[in-house]
Amino acid sequence: MIENIRLAIVGVGNNTSALVQGINLHRRTGTLVGVRQPQIGGFGVGDIDVVTAFAMSDGKVGCDLHEAIFMPPNNFGPLEAELPPSGVTVRRGLVGAEGIDDVAAAFDGAEVVLYSAPSGRPGTALAYAEAALRAGAAFINTTADPVARDPELLGRFEAAGLPLIGDDLASQFGSSVVHRALLRLLEERGLTLISSYQVNLGGTEDFRNLVENPSTKKQSKLNALGTDRVQMAPLGYLPHLGSQKVAHINIEAQGWGETSVNLDVHLKVHDPSGAAGVNIDLVRLAASAKRAGRGGYPSEVASLLKSPPGTAV
Repeated sequence: MIENIRLAIVGVGNNTSALVQGINLHRRTGTLVGVRQPQIGGFGVGDIDVVTAFAMSDGKVGCDLHEAIFMPPNNFGPLEAELPPSGVTVRRGLVGAEGIDDVAAAFDGAEVVLYSAPSGRPGTALAYAEAALRAGAAFINTTADPVARDPELLGRFEAAGLPLIGDDLASQFGSSVVHRALLRLLEERGLTLISSYQVNLGGTEDFRNLVENPSTKKQSKLNALGTDRVQMAPLGYLPHLGSQKVAHINIEAQGWGETSVNLDVHLKVHDPSGAAGVNIDLVRLAASAKRAGRGGYPSEVASLLKSPPGTAV
């Protein structure tokens, strides 16, 4: 029997809540609803053990992980009536680059570090990546902050035989994935793009943070679409939406004879579930690459990210 993946998590927000709850739901019921790949490298959906977790919120630090994931400002609801204690006590996270050695020591024994803290803190993201490198763990950056796009850092991970995966996950069925698919379909069918825009509204704490720190996220979304001919409206934070995200996509094009084509798409999804549906694959891909001794950026993760190495910062 394959040994379970030992996972360290940085950030105990909605995305972590959806991931942790989903793993436990699968273990109890065996459900594969919403699972892209039941097996990756021999790892099933339930073959992941969280061994340590970090957060900054006073209300989460010191709590059991399965308690902390329901603490405000988290607003992703319970998937099951009861979740037993995890046995993992949430630790206080880094502020800037101080305490890297302490975090590296806490990462000891973890194979993969999942960085799921808010975007807009590039120095902190790089500090956690450095801690993972010192601890001999693979590192996944799910935020828009440039980590895997740092050539020097990527080279160090590659030399150490450790995977470095990032940046910014592409949600399982989010606005970037849908928009990109529509633009590709337009091109494949021979239509000419005239203009396009995207509007995103959400009610999670991560959305609130992105409204305050929008620059890296905007570029990451453009990287995901593969064109600079799309206009991105400023992100909107509406608390009453809770864990749901609402997106509106418009595409104006021309077909044969310069006749007009107009497409409007309205998309409403639970944002944390979309992240967890991708993170469950990224963690297993990272562990598979690490156990095979493949350091650096594993090419098989490219479709799951908005801004892989080589894209604009």
